[in-house]
Amino acid sequence: MKLLPMFLRRPMEALYEHRLASTLEGLPRPQHVGIMLDGNRRWARKAGHTDVREGYRAGGAKAAEFLDWCAAAGIGHVTLFMLSDDNLGRPADQLGPLIEIIEETVRDITTAARPWEVQVIGSLDLLPGDSARVLKEAAAATKGRGGLKVDVAVGYGGRREIVDAVRSAFEKHVADGGDPLELAGRFDVDDISRHLYSPQAAQTDFIIRTSGEQRLSGFLLWQSAYAEMHWVDCYWPAFRRVDFLRALRSYASRERRYGH
Repeated sequence: MKLLPMFLRRPMEALYEHRLASTLEGLPRPQHVGIMLDGNRRWARKAGHTDVREGYRAGGAKAAEFLDWCAAAGIGHVTLFMLSDDNLGRPADQLGPLIEIIEETVRDITTAARPWEVQVIGSLDLLPGDSARVLKEAAAATKGRGGLKVDVAVGYGGRREIVDAVRSAFEKHVADGGDPLELAGRFDVDDISRHLYSPQAAQTDFIIRTSGEQRLSGFLLWQSAYAEMHWVDCYWPAFRRVDFLRALRSYASRERRYGH
């Protein structure tokens, strides 16, 4: 079957989008969505770009668009997985340009025109140069804005986050004059949840991964204990609002059991 010409396809897609959005009215929505922005390099190659950085640029531009969709859908918290701690081992000629694009993206989503409160989470001390300072300063400017809460995961690893949370819990307990053995004797899941990079997002409702890959790759390991998962075949720069609405429809159709 022949594809419709673009001048017909786009209006029909818009009509379908509108109808799909209307079917979601009154249905359950996730309040914390984690999304893995995967497939940027593969998108660039498929699009014929010789420089894979074009994929990262396109993916960075998509981030603000996605956050707009989330805010419009009534979602309260979003975590964007942009760079893992494993990725920090890439050669400097690959890592440097990628981090520059991440900095550009964070500056974009933290401008005064964006009604979002942003923080950057991860092992920022492992980032090269003054990237940690640039990212922290951009995010700090959004403090107190209210609205959609956005965590940008950079140099992030779920196992490292859990280790850091345990360490932080003990350090605070000792600093307050407590006995570490006493804390060890009563240590429980709440002690970790309170010391995550983003304690207000200690539980994730819904995780989306683009590019067709079906694994967590260390993303939100603690928070995703009862999260629903949704895998999307398209690469992140090609992710559309209709793909997002289909993901929400999938979420709404599930019966969440929380281990019961």
